[in-house]
Amino acid sequence: MPELPEVEVCRLGISPHITNQAIANIDVRQRQLRWPVPEQLEDAVGERIRSVERRSKYLILKVTSGSILIHLGMSGTIRVIDKNVPVEKHDHVDIVFDNGKMLRLNDPRRFGAVLWLANDVDEQGILTKLGPEPLTDAFHADYLFEKSRKKTVPVKTFIMNNPVVVGVGNIYANEALFLSGIRPTKKAGTLTKKQCVVLTDNIKVVLAAAIKQGGTTLKDFTQADGRPGYFAQSLNVYGRAGKACVTCGETLKEIRQSNRSSVFCPSCQK
Repeated sequence: MPELPEVEVCRLGISPHITNQAIANIDVRQRQLRWPVPEQLEDAVGERIRSVERRSKYLILKVTSGSILIHLGMSGTIRVIDKNVPVEKHDHVDIVFDNGKMLRLNDPRRFGAVLWLANDVDEQGILTKLGPEPLTDAFHADYLFEKSRKKTVPVKTFIMNNPVVVGVGNIYANEALFLSGIRPTKKAGTLTKKQCVVLTDNIKVVLAAAIKQGGTTLKDFTQADGRPGYFAQSLNVYGRAGKACVTCGETLKEIRQSNRSSVFCPSCQK
C-alpha cells in the first residue's frame, strides 16, 4: 500500500504539471471504488487547479468551488500523461486538462477513492477526523506522551492509528521503532517522556528520508513518472526477518500484529 512518503512523492511529481491547468473533462469509467465516485465531481469541470496538496494519504486538488480528493488505496497509481494514451485495464478515472494532458488513476483492487468536497465542506469528516501530520510541529513528544496515557494497545498499533498521527504506515512504524530501541509489542501507555521524544524524532527522520529518496519500493508502487522509489535499499528491519541486525548482529524476529508483519531486534529493542 502506498504510504505517506509515496503519496507525498506523487504530489511532488504531479503538481508542476497540473497546477494552473483548466479541467476540460472528467471521464469516470468505474464509479464503484472504495466509495462511489460522486456525480458532483463534474462541478470541477471548467475550473483551474489552484494547488495540489496532501493530507495524510489523500491528494487534494483544489479548485475555486471545492476540492477533489484522491486516495490510492492498496495498489493505485496516478500519472500525468497525454490525453490520447489508450485506456488500459483498471484505468478508472481520467481528469483531462485543456493543455492536452490528463491525470489518470489506475487501481486494480479498487480500494482507492475519488471524492468531491463542494466548497471544501467535509460533511463526512474524512479529513477532520485525522490526527496531526507527523512532519509538522503539531506532532511532538508532549503530544504523543499525553495521547498515549492509559493506552493498553501495542505502541506499533498506537502510532499507526490515524486519529493519533497520520501516515505512519507499517513499513515506517517498523523502522522508527527500531531506531528508537522500542519493541513493537510495548504497551503505548508505558512509554516514558524520553521514549516519546526519541520516537517522535525518529518518525520524522524516517518519513523525511523516505520522501527524499523517492518512497519505498513496493511491487504496486511507482512514482508519477513511472520510476520506482529507492528507500527500500535503506530499510533496517522491514522485510529482513531472520537476517542479522545491522547494529548488533542478532537475528531479527517477526511477529504478526493486527494482521501485519512486525520485525524487530530482540537485543536492540527491549
